[in-house]
Amino acid sequence: MSEEEVLEEPRGICVRDVASKDFIAAYAEHLKNSDKFELPVWADVVKTGVFKELAPYGEDWYYIRAASIARKVYLRPGTGTGALQKWYGGTYRKGARTEHFRKASAGVIRSVLIQLEEMKVIEKLPGGGRRMTRVGQQDLDRIAGTVMHADD
Repeated sequence: MSEEEVLEEPRGICVRDVASKDFIAAYAEHLKNSDKFELPVWADVVKTGVFKELAPYGEDWYYIRAASIARKVYLRPGTGTGALQKWYGGTYRKGARTEHFRKASAGVIRSVLIQLEEMKVIEKLPGGGRRMTRVGQQDLDRIAGTVMHADD
């Protein structure tokens, strides 16, 4: 076998191989079309953190956040609610007063994690945190593959 043949050998495409923006958009669309993942009744009025003034404008924001959380758990197994709160947090008091960092809303993150658990995409770890299930990993890799082939 020559070196070129080895390099062109097909391999599985995973979430790491795809741009995050493209993957999150594709997985959010998948969740929106899925009948297992439901939009909560409070999704149109809730803020994503204490540092926000208004609720998100987009009607698909919950699906986008869920796709983003699923990607984070895929890339870092053992990630829990607290780490995700820190990741989605932001600056509070933009203006004349001193700015401080505030964590994101735990309720939104927890409700997404619970729904992903019910779909068997992620599972709880005994020591705390969450990780992808085998089915969830295959699902995300399949969507990453479709995104990768759509870009070609």
